[in-house]
Amino acid sequence: MRIWSIALPLMLSVGSVSAGPPAAPRGDATVTAPDGTGIADPYRALEDDSDATTAWVAAQATHSEGYLSQLPERAALRTRLASLWQQRRRDVPVVIGDQWFFTEHDGIRNQPVLRVGRLDTDDSRVLLDPNQWSDDGTVALTDWRVSPDGRYLAYGRAEAGSDWNTYVIRDIRRGVDFPGRLSRVKFSDLAWAADSSGIFYSRYPDPPADDVEADAFDPLTHQALHFHQVGTSADDDVRVYARPEHPRWGIGGQVSEDGRYLVISLWRGAAGENAVTVLPLNDAETPWLDAEPIVLVDHFRGRYDFIGNLGPVLYFITTEGAARGRLLRVRLDRRPYRFETLVAEAADTLDAAVFAGDRLVLRYLHDATHRLVSINRDGGDRRMLALPAPGTVAALQGRQDHPRLYVSYTAFNQPSTVLAEDTGALTPLWPESLGFDPADYVTRQVFFRSRDGTRVPMFISHRRDLPRDRPHPTLLYGYGGFDISLTPRFSVSNLVWMETGGVYAVANLRGGGEYGRAWHQAGIRARKQNVFDDFTAAAGYLIDRGWTRAEQLAIHGRSNGGLLVGAVLNQHPDLFAAAVPSVGVMDMLRFHRFTIGWAWTGDYGDPDDPTDFAVLRRYSPYHRVRPGTRYPPVLITTADHDDRVVPAHSYKYAAALQHAQTGPAPILLRVQRQAGHGAGTPLSARIDEATDILAFLRHHTRAPAND
Repeated sequence: MRIWSIALPLMLSVGSVSAGPPAAPRGDATVTAPDGTGIADPYRALEDDSDATTAWVAAQATHSEGYLSQLPERAALRTRLASLWQQRRRDVPVVIGDQWFFTEHDGIRNQPVLRVGRLDTDDSRVLLDPNQWSDDGTVALTDWRVSPDGRYLAYGRAEAGSDWNTYVIRDIRRGVDFPGRLSRVKFSDLAWAADSSGIFYSRYPDPPADDVEADAFDPLTHQALHFHQVGTSADDDVRVYARPEHPRWGIGGQVSEDGRYLVISLWRGAAGENAVTVLPLNDAETPWLDAEPIVLVDHFRGRYDFIGNLGPVLYFITTEGAARGRLLRVRLDRRPYRFETLVAEAADTLDAAVFAGDRLVLRYLHDATHRLVSINRDGGDRRMLALPAPGTVAALQGRQDHPRLYVSYTAFNQPSTVLAEDTGALTPLWPESLGFDPADYVTRQVFFRSRDGTRVPMFISHRRDLPRDRPHPTLLYGYGGFDISLTPRFSVSNLVWMETGGVYAVANLRGGGEYGRAWHQAGIRARKQNVFDDFTAAAGYLIDRGWTRAEQLAIHGRSNGGLLVGAVLNQHPDLFAAAVPSVGVMDMLRFHRFTIGWAWTGDYGDPDDPTDFAVLRRYSPYHRVRPGTRYPPVLITTADHDDRVVPAHSYKYAAALQHAQTGPAPILLRVQRQAGHGAGTPLSARIDEATDILAFLRHHTRAPAND
C-alpha cells in the first residue's frame, strides 16, 4: 500500500535559540490555606490583563516560534495536514417539511456553511456563510434552529472562540436578518415555539451601569429563560422562568416536538445532575404566564435528559437509581406524577435516545464504543442497528413526523460520515472520497490494571503494516473527568501521526462516563488521583508490552486533560519523552475564581473547603512543579480569548515550569491569537496548531522519517 512519509532526514537536535525563555517577574503573592499557611503564588501577576503580561506573552511567542520554526518536518507536516483536511464533510441533516438543513465544510475555508435543500436530493444552496463575517475566520456559527414552519432560522454567532453568543433570527425566504440581536447568551438551549412566533433562550443579566456595582458583578449568575418574539426588540423579551434565590443555577428550555410542553432543566454545575420543571403551553397569547408549573424532579440526584413525548407522556433518560442509565416515561394527565421504567438499566451505559418515526433509537456505550438499539414506543420489539465497525455515533437526528433516522458515525480511521436508516439498515447518505485508505489502519482495544487493580480500557491505533518487533513513537491521550467519554473519533492530526509511523493510544480513565455514573464518581474530588494513576498505568502498559519506550512516549490532553498531563508530568517527569498540555486547568487553588470555574467544584472539590483544599494542593500542576527537576520537552498551548479555562492557568504553569527546569529540554508556551477554548477556531489556525504539536512531538520522540 502507498504510505505517505516525510522525505526529510531526522535531526536529533534543533539549532539553539539565542536565549532561553523570557522569565516572568516573581512576586510574593500567596494563597492562604485553611490552616493559615501561606502557599507561594509567585506568578499571580500573570492573571492580570496588563501591559506587563501582554509583553511577556509576546516575548514567549517569539521564543517559541524561534524554536518551532527550526523543527525539520514542520513545513512538510503542514502541507500534508492541509491536504488531508481538504475534503467535503457534512453533518447530520435536520428535516423540516420537505426540506433538509445541514452544515458543510469544504476543508479549505475557515468555517463551515449552513445549506438548505430539497429532501433526498443533492441540490442545495447556501443559507448562511460565516466566512463572510470576518476576514480571518474568527467569527463562527455556533447553534442554529429552523422554525417549525420552515420560515425562520435562529442562530448563534461567537467571536474569537468565546463561549458568549449573539443570537439572530433570519427570514429564510428573503435571506435577511431581523434587526433584534440577543446578547448576554452563554450555555443556552435554543427552542422555537410551535407556531414559529419566537424562540425560548437563556441569557444572563446586563452588567450594572454603576462602576462600584460593576466591580462586584458576577456575569455568570442569575441566568433566566426568556422568550423572544420574531421581529421585536430584545428589550421586549419576556422572562419566562427564573430562580433568583439560586443565582448560580443554570436554566435551559426545550419545546416538545408537538409544541405542547416547555421542558425546563435546572443545573448547578458541570457534573450533569439536573432538576426538571414542565410548563404546559396553551393557546393563550403568552401561554407560559398562565401555565401552572409541573415540578417533576426537585433535586439533583441524577441526570434527567428529555427525549420527547407522545401526547401527555414524556420520556427521559436518567441516572438516578441507575448508574448506567435507564429510560423512563411519565404521564402528565394523571396525578400524582409517577415515573415508570420503560427500559431498565443494563450492563452497557445508556447515554442518548431519539424518536425516529414510530420508534425509539437508544445509544449505548459498550466498552467505550457505541451500539444502537431500536425499540417500539412501549419498549418492545428490540433490535440492533448494525454500525460499519466499532466506533462512535457522534450525533443522532430523528423526528416523529419523519421515518428516517440519521446518525453521524466516526472511528479512528474513519472521518465523520452521515448514515441514514432505511428498512433497518444504516447506509452512507453522502459517500465521500478520502485522501487515504481507512483499511491501511487498524485499532485494537486492550485492558490494563491500574494501581488499585481496576480494569481500564484503552484503544491502540496504528498503520496496519507497522512492525511489531520494535518500539515506536507513541502518543497517549487522556481526559478523565466530568462524565465525558472518550470514544473512537477521527482526527486528521492523529492520522498523520500514524501515517508517519506513530502509535496513537487513548485511555478511558476513571472520571469519564464510559461505564456510567460510578465510573465518573471514581475519578472526582478526593478520588482524582485514580485518574492520574490510570494514565500512568496506561503508559506503563504501552512500555511493558513493547509498543514504545519512555524515550519515545509522549502525552497529550486538553482542558481537564491538560490538568491530567500537568499533574502526571509532575508526578513522573522521567516517564515521558514529551508532553503537550492544552488549555489546561493548572491552578487548582484558584480555578473557582475565574469565569465558570466555580461550576467545576462538583468534579474537583471546592478550594474554600479545608478537606478539598488539602486534596487539590497535593496535585495542582502549578503548585507541584518541583525546582531542580529535569523535565522532558513540554509544549503548553492555550488561547488568548479562552473564557472557559482562562489562559492565565497556562501562563502561570509555563512560568513555573521554565523557572524550575534544570535540564536542557525546551519548555515552550504557544498562545493562539483570536481563539478560545476550541470551538469555532478557524481551519487555518487549527492547521497551524496541529502542525506545531506534531512537529514538536515527532522531533522529541525521534520518529523515523520512514518505517
